[in-house]
Amino acid sequence: MFMSLMSYLKSINFTVLAAILIFFLCYGKAIADWPERPITIVVMYATGGGTDTILRTLASEMSNITGWRINVINRPGGAGALATRYVLNRRNDGYTLLGASNFNKYSRISGGDESISWEDWYFMQAASNTGSWAVRPDSEFKSFKDILDTARDKPGEVTISTSGTGGQWHELAAVVAHSAGVELKYIPYGSGRLATLAGINGEVDIAGGGIHEHIQFFESGQLLSIQQTSSDDILTSSGTLLPSLSNFLPSVNNQLPPNGNYNLGIRRDTPIDIIIKLQEAFIGAVNSENFKNILSSRNFSLDLVLGDEADRRAAELEVISASTFERLAIPEARSAISLGLPSPENFSSWWPPDGYKSLEELNIE
Repeated sequence: MFMSLMSYLKSINFTVLAAILIFFLCYGKAIADWPERPITIVVMYATGGGTDTILRTLASEMSNITGWRINVINRPGGAGALATRYVLNRRNDGYTLLGASNFNKYSRISGGDESISWEDWYFMQAASNTGSWAVRPDSEFKSFKDILDTARDKPGEVTISTSGTGGQWHELAAVVAHSAGVELKYIPYGSGRLATLAGINGEVDIAGGGIHEHIQFFESGQLLSIQQTSSDDILTSSGTLLPSLSNFLPSVNNQLPPNGNYNLGIRRDTPIDIIIKLQEAFIGAVNSENFKNILSSRNFSLDLVLGDEADRRAAELEVISASTFERLAIPEARSAISLGLPSPENFSSWWPPDGYKSLEELNIE
């Protein structure tokens, strides 16, 4: 009977080992064959804005390079929270990706989602932008000074469109208003494009957004530039002058949030081999001539950031914005302390936080 028991145990061990071997062989083949179905990029803003334009162009170029089928859908709302939840509720198999801006920092700061950019995601940055304010040609405001004068006389009555409450263009407008000592009324729209159209249609006094969203309307004469956030004036190819904000508020450049940026987010618990495949396709797309041409024509800047540098930038931008939102008392915003973040001044000594593992370390493991 003892020999029969031993034979039985040996047969079980062999069966278990065989099952494990088959699993790893099948897993390895599945990774090698990935992707076997279409990939979906979920963009956190509505169609037509800067984030949507960049991510759709990247998806097209990644498809051209690899032959993969990549679909793009939009889930605007909650400063990125709706798109974030959508992706996190899908499997971590690389088939559902997050089309983000600014490393999705606003979602957590605004209280919409608990996802932490540098812990839950691997972000790859492709490009950056410059902020812009514009008005209709028939506006009562002909200059930045006109806006400030009226805003001082009528606090909270001058309206400006944003891409969403707690989003990039809201933050930028709030910082500028605070620096100038005025109070504006912020009207949220689903994207920078919709915010721009709101200005053209006369729904707001000022169209907030980025140069990339305003440039075609400057050239067509439908909008006039009030200010843009680069350090110098910009002269377009047609000779249109876009005045720098520093002409009017010389000290504000030290207070402005960094330029916005556009990213593709992969869940960090995705198999590392799939992450590497996606990164290779992403790098190829960013370096393609078509992508560079799109950037040039819309006044974006090529700004490729990957790996440890992307993680650090994601964390630092969240620290800066949490501090800014708290200082400006933006409703429902969460403080840096409540998020377990340091002050901007202490960021360098805090980074990397306890338990952080870079993509390179994960790859070695």
